[in-house]
Amino acid sequence: MYPGEHARRHPDRAAFVMATTGETVTFGELEARANRLAHLFRDRGLRRGDHVAIFMENNARYLETEAAAERTGLYYTCVNSYLTADEVAYIVNDCQARILITSEAKRDVASAAAPLCHDVELFLMVGGRGDDGPFQPYEEAVAPYPAAPVGDEQLGLALLYSSGTTGRPKGILRPMPDAHPGDPLALLAFLQGLWRMREGMVYLSPAPLYHSAPQASVSLSLRLGATSIIMERFDAEQFLRLVEQHRVTHSQVVPTMFSRMLKLPDEVRLAYDVSSLETIIHAAAPCPVPVKEQMIEWWGPIIVEYYAATEGNGCTFCDSGEWLAHRGTVGRPVLGEPVILDDDGKECAVGTAGTVWFRGATNFEYWRDPEKTAESRDPTGTMSTVGDVGYLDDAGYLYLTDRRTYMIISGGVNIYPQEAENVLLTHPKVLDAAVIGVPNEDLGEEVKAVVEPAEGTEPGPDLERELILFCRAHLASYKCPRSVDFDPGLPRLPTGKLYKRVLRDRYWAEHGSRIV
Repeated sequence: MYPGEHARRHPDRAAFVMATTGETVTFGELEARANRLAHLFRDRGLRRGDHVAIFMENNARYLETEAAAERTGLYYTCVNSYLTADEVAYIVNDCQARILITSEAKRDVASAAAPLCHDVELFLMVGGRGDDGPFQPYEEAVAPYPAAPVGDEQLGLALLYSSGTTGRPKGILRPMPDAHPGDPLALLAFLQGLWRMREGMVYLSPAPLYHSAPQASVSLSLRLGATSIIMERFDAEQFLRLVEQHRVTHSQVVPTMFSRMLKLPDEVRLAYDVSSLETIIHAAAPCPVPVKEQMIEWWGPIIVEYYAATEGNGCTFCDSGEWLAHRGTVGRPVLGEPVILDDDGKECAVGTAGTVWFRGATNFEYWRDPEKTAESRDPTGTMSTVGDVGYLDDAGYLYLTDRRTYMIISGGVNIYPQEAENVLLTHPKVLDAAVIGVPNEDLGEEVKAVVEPAEGTEPGPDLERELILFCRAHLASYKCPRSVDFDPGLPRLPTGKLYKRVLRDRYWAEHGSRIV
């Protein structure tokens, strides 16, 4: 159901609650706020197919900015709130945004980015004071406009960007349907069934709203008239506290969040009542088998997993029972047909890893980048890939081994670092870990681990030896790190993905080529 209809039927119901501050916005308030911004968009001349950009942390104004674009036929780009000024400007310029909305919390980065955003006609700052350079205070800008809907409501869509872990972020474009925002949407109906969402649920959103999965999850929750609890940032104990406090029924997480909850002291981890949970969805990265086993043992068989990219080129799914029967899988296809191809474009045998392609799923384009779009297609144009590596078992279940660009080639042997990362993350002295290839004059590359030690753990040679031996006890020696460096905070995106390009650049900066 269109969120505006919920606003008319039960305006005082909480649409969402900010987890830390407790600020609550009702459906009636959200509807009025979104309509005021929608009128501003129209007053500034924005019409169907135009673009706006949103660069904010999770806050109480975020959802209304999306909702206003969704009812005025606009493409809206949610910009990663952890980017630098240059990175922000690149995306704002690339998506051709005419309006940029930011927040007081992002003032410094946004102010540095603004002079670089040459096509932006209006800069707005939530919580602005009026002395923010080109930024007008958001609240003052929307206040004069009416709370009623614009007269020509049209469905708008998100134009989201890839994380940029393998290079420049790429905009992912889908055709905009010529529809009213209240019309049923096939994609959201598909996701509702896949994610087992329902009316009357309480949804806990622990991830940044700029990312595709949280954006879709909360959007679906609003259409169902459900209340969402929005975490400003993830904290393992707070997550559990919120489940108990709000009797949360549904949430979507990434494996890193599982790991961090499991590593809480038992007296903390088991202190909260999580019996209200009905469905926990996870995705974004393969989950280490021991981690998922422990989560199912703790929370029961309520954990479902899907594999999909923001590109929407295919999707697999499995519930807890299927996963326990096929440990490590990311599921069987529910959208598109997975095909595993080797470097010569030939189909791989069952159990043999290769590039994961999907046939017959949703087509996508990379915004203003036909070359990248062409690279994602096979010669026939019937299959597409985002470059992940994996294999199928004899029952048709898909297993991921890595992103193709992260593969390490050492002495001519292909090594997929995900395997060693999964092992390291199960060690009690490891909070986070990344495995990368670094220069080696003899082998071309050698395997290195970069580890964020658990709290109270002393990094050093003793821990390095312990972790290398731990890996060798679980993996073939050639897959294991030859050395371990320690980092107090790995560059992991809030969505759960490691920003491996940053790590690798530390070690390859003095080399003009990745081939030694």
